[in-house]
Amino acid sequence: MRGRCRLLAMPDRGESTTLRKLCAFAAAGWAAAALPAAAQDQIVPPAADTPEVAEALAGDFLVVGLGGALVPSYDGSDDYVLIPVPLVQGSIRGVGLNPRPGGLALDLIDDRANDGPTFSLGPVVRLRSSRAGQIEDEVVELLPELDRAIEIGASGGIAFPAVLNPYDSLSLSADVRWDVAGAHGGMTVAPSVSYTTPLSRGIAAILSVGGEWGGDEFMGYYYSVTPQASAITGLPVFEADAGFRSVGATMLLGFDLNGDLTDGGFSLFALAGYSRALGDAAETPFTSERGSADQLIGGLGVGYAF
Repeated sequence: MRGRCRLLAMPDRGESTTLRKLCAFAAAGWAAAALPAAAQDQIVPPAADTPEVAEALAGDFLVVGLGGALVPSYDGSDDYVLIPVPLVQGSIRGVGLNPRPGGLALDLIDDRANDGPTFSLGPVVRLRSSRAGQIEDEVVELLPELDRAIEIGASGGIAFPAVLNPYDSLSLSADVRWDVAGAHGGMTVAPSVSYTTPLSRGIAAILSVGGEWGGDEFMGYYYSVTPQASAITGLPVFEADAGFRSVGATMLLGFDLNGDLTDGGFSLFALAGYSRALGDAAETPFTSERGSADQLIGGLGVGYAF
């Protein structure tokens, strides 16, 4: 992605593939918006016969970044704390690196040369720190902090290119993970649908909609109120069972600082999201009495594309 590419008015199949890739890496994460018809006229793709684009199609990509996000102090809280958010996304020798909240997924299927639907499959890892620190509620704070969970599993999905314009992509995926650190000791399933598109030569956007299901062990660990916890906090006893715990949407915009997504360099990112607690995750006293089922997130960051 070094150097500035020569411009053409109309893309061929290779050019569309390149710009879709660079759009996804520049936005690097989650989120965004449907592409207005007027925005399609502003997108001028690079020429496929330049050495820079040939290298981009066959070579490696890497985006690294750092930002800060305002998030609930625990799942279900209505108090908010500021946390650092590192970012890594790319493709190295055909292995995709895709960010997750608190983790990373690898795509071991090398289909970079495929202009049609592409598939992803590989391991995923996530660190979960709900109620493991930064608890702001004075009642919930009376309880011992929970252990951090390390969730490991598999991620898979399919992506369809050129859905509404030659450079966008619609992806369906799911993560299945199990805690291996002895915290909740249970299982989670997180399906999602994401739409990625450039809005102009220098702006990329991602809109992601998803949810999370938790097993009995997971839900009991984070949302049950035991008799002992009730005696300490005065909250009513509550037993949480398996089920979907949340559903929500996240939007992310990436702004290339020199106005060209195709040449790498620095970009700024803005993130906004909303989720709604469901089932026992909403009914637990940690949420219904001490927090809120409505969960918001917002953040800003800077990234660099190699």
